This record gives sequence, C-alpha cells and structure tokens, in this order.
Amino acid sequence: MSNPGTPTFDQLRIFLAVVDTGSFAAAGRQLGRAVSVISYGVVNLETQLGVMLFEREGSRKPVLTTAGRALLAEARAIHQGMDGLRAKVKGLLDGLEAEVDLAVDVMLPAERLGRVLREFRQTYPTVQLRLHTEALGAVPSMVLDRIAVVGISGPLAAGVKGIEALSAGSVPMVPVAAPDHPLGCMERITPGAGRDYVQLVLTDRSRFTEGQDFSVMSPRTWRLADLGAKHALLREGIGWGNMPQHMIEGDLAAGTLVKLHMPDHPGGTYRFAGVWRRDTPPGPAASWLLDQFVQLGAHDRELEGLGDI
Repeated sequence: MSNPGTPTFDQLRIFLAVVDTGSFAAAGRQLGRAVSVISYGVVNLETQLGVMLFEREGSRKPVLTTAGRALLAEARAIHQGMDGLRAKVKGLLDGLEAEVDLAVDVMLPAERLGRVLREFRQTYPTVQLRLHTEALGAVPSMVLDRIAVVGISGPLAAGVKGIEALSAGSVPMVPVAAPDHPLGCMERITPGAGRDYVQLVLTDRSRFTEGQDFSVMSPRTWRLADLGAKHALLREGIGWGNMPQHMIEGDLAAGTLVKLHMPDHPGGTYRFAGVWRRDTPPGPAASWLLDQFVQLGAHDRELEGLGDI
C-alpha cells in the first residue's frame, strides 16, 4: 500500500488555475508562467499524489479525472486557508488585531448589533470576535478588567475612572405588565400603586452596582440577571417592570403586554456609551466597531417627557 507525498502550495495553485481557466495556456497567463512550467507543475503534483488529475487523451482541453474531481474541493480549502493565513499575517504586520473582545449591554437593540457585526465580518474577515452580552455595570467592569477591549455600555460607564466614553445613542424604557396583571387591568393607575406589587428588576454582580437600585419603585422585587427571563416573567403576569421599548413593541401590538401609564413612574431614557480603557486605545478593528455604534446611535429618537435612567 503506497502513501501519497506532500504537494507544495505552488503545485496546488497551478492545479486550481488550470481548472478555473480551462487550459494550461490560460493558467500560465494568469500566474505569469510559461506553459511548460504549468505542465511540469501538474505532472509533479500527480507524481506526489500518485494519481492522475487530468485526462491525457480524447480532449484538447484539460478534463478532470474522477480522482481530480474528488481532490478539487480539498485543494480549494487548502488554498483558501493559505490565503486567509497570509491575510491575517499581513493584518498583524499592519497593526490589525488578531481578535477583538466586545462587551455589549443587553439593552442594545439586537437588530443594531447584528447589522454592525455583519458589516464587521465583511470589513475585517481575518479578525476573530468574541462577543459578551452583559447587564448594567458588567460592561465597564469587563473593559476595566481587560476582558473586553471595547464595550457598548449603559449609563453606568459615566464618570468611571480610567474609562473613556463616547455617546452611542439611547433606548426608551417603559413600564409594562401582562394585561391580566392588577396594574394592567387598571384604567387609571394612581400614584404609588406600583409599590403594592412585585417589580421585576434587572441586576448584575459588578462592583459598580453594589448596593444600588436603578428605577426601582416597589419594596417588593424579584431580581434577575437575564433580560430574556424578565421579559418572559412579565408576560406571565408575575410582576411589572421596565423594558426597552424596541423589545416589547410586538407584545404591545399583540396585547400580551400593556404599557402602564404610571404618573410617578413613566419610565426613562437608557443611554449607551462606547467605552475603552484610557491606557489601552483600541486598534483599527475595535475602533471601527465603536465608530459604527456611535454613528447608528446618533439617529436614536428620544421620547418626550422621559428623564435619564
């Protein structure tokens, strides 16, 4: 039983050029080589592998053999992998990051996040990205602890020592409850009524939120670290609470949640900021991410009558 040899990258490139251009002469023109060099490269590749890649009889144009067709996909994968390796090395030599850790606040609209990351993949195909989705003070905490190089934080990043920040838009937070919740059934909610019922509150374990409450009205609270879980419990009628408006617009339209017109708790504006460590400026790819979020956030519209959360 014979073992195939190890072909060179140049041999594989010649093989693919012949396949893609349809002739040895066209492959030579594409690669800037003589036809004899192309033919010699193919023969050497066949010798290394121990199989014929092109039919030698019955056709004036190179036609792949069964073995050639079977190996074509592998050859392309190796070629593409080598191109990716060279592109990544060039990026590193040019100062481009090999990877970027991005932390984003859970309140950030998913559509916006998806749009930016889709364009990021196209703009920086060689840069790996690690995405962390966190709540409240966890985003600036991750940036300060160097777990993430940049972040899109909520308002808790303001004034944090060692953090630089750029305004990156906002979302309105509105109080909601299930339609069968006592508050949801009220035609007119009196001041202070929210204190009589469980309020579902988003929380996190960062040092920036220790001993602090944000937009909490009721002494009866359930605290959750997951915004999706809070959304689900609100729909079940377990309590009332503030939610980013973009996330519950479908519920309001379907009637699975209702907006609470609470005179003493109308909701608020939740502001975002692009953040990074002052002593660690972001590289080209991370800076691009920040710029995209800042530009998109500039178009956010704020609801009248809402103060900042």
